[in-house]
Amino acid sequence: MIRIEKFDGEKHAFWDDFVRNANNGTLFHERKFLSYHPEGRFTDHSLVFTENEKPVALLPAADISADGKRCLYSHGGSSYGGIVQPVGQGVEKNVRIIRALNRYAEKEGFGRIVMTLPPDIYNRQLNNYLEFACFISRYRYLKREISSVLKLEDSPDKNIAKFKSTNRTAFRRGEKKGVKVRESGDYARFYEILKNNLKIRHGVRPTHALEELYALKARYPGRIRLYGAYLGETMIAGIVMFDANDRVTLAFYISHDEKYQEYRAVNVLFKEVIADSIARRFHYLDFGIFTVNMEPNYGLARFKESFGAGGVFRDTLMLDIK
Repeated sequence: MIRIEKFDGEKHAFWDDFVRNANNGTLFHERKFLSYHPEGRFTDHSLVFTENEKPVALLPAADISADGKRCLYSHGGSSYGGIVQPVGQGVEKNVRIIRALNRYAEKEGFGRIVMTLPPDIYNRQLNNYLEFACFISRYRYLKREISSVLKLEDSPDKNIAKFKSTNRTAFRRGEKKGVKVRESGDYARFYEILKNNLKIRHGVRPTHALEELYALKARYPGRIRLYGAYLGETMIAGIVMFDANDRVTLAFYISHDEKYQEYRAVNVLFKEVIADSIARRFHYLDFGIFTVNMEPNYGLARFKESFGAGGVFRDTLMLDIK
């Protein structure tokens, strides 16, 4: 029988090791990441699934209110949630895990379960057993966002060959104008660019405060990196990359200073980031979503497609219990 208990930091100290060795675990499932949120932002209700006293699955989750219902949400504080499982876990166990989760949620008084799953490219072993188990338990799609992903080849030249000609022209123009790319620690300057850009284009603020970015960088010094595009000593664009797992690196923040648009700095940046990601032996570069609540930004989609990226689903599944 599969048993479920709430996460306890002392009892379940194995959590992050389990995530790192899992089939579908990402940085966003780790306690080290989730615990950067200040106390009170989320009511944690993460779960550990065991069989014969051994862990077989984890669910990072929060207890929130949505549409007048108490909701077990995985997870409001990260890009991805869902059930984390080891490589090789079969379809039957997936079905039993989901049925156990449904019983647990109903017993604990939840009216809804919501999970945002990592795209399939994050899996070491490709399978859709979890989704199958969800659908035979009457889950449905809450939304299906589209994320742009690029398969990384074994050399930068092979990826550059997949760029659209307009993109090759753009990054070469930027290089001729003197744009140079390097890894940077100047998060304050990048944040200024990001904040101004988001305000101008969308009237919104970044997901993280600058202090939170610094805190995350301190927690993951080798897995969170800022690449800056410089004109002389002036950063004119930047990309913050999160190494989500050993297969996929994610472009979490992308921004440029509008005053330097003619230098095509973001094109130069991605050309160099792709080369560095290949050197770091990643399989995919995730450019992030170009949809918000399934409303597409076609201009952003075209820009990402110019690097040879294609779209994959980032699905959010939901079950209304009562």
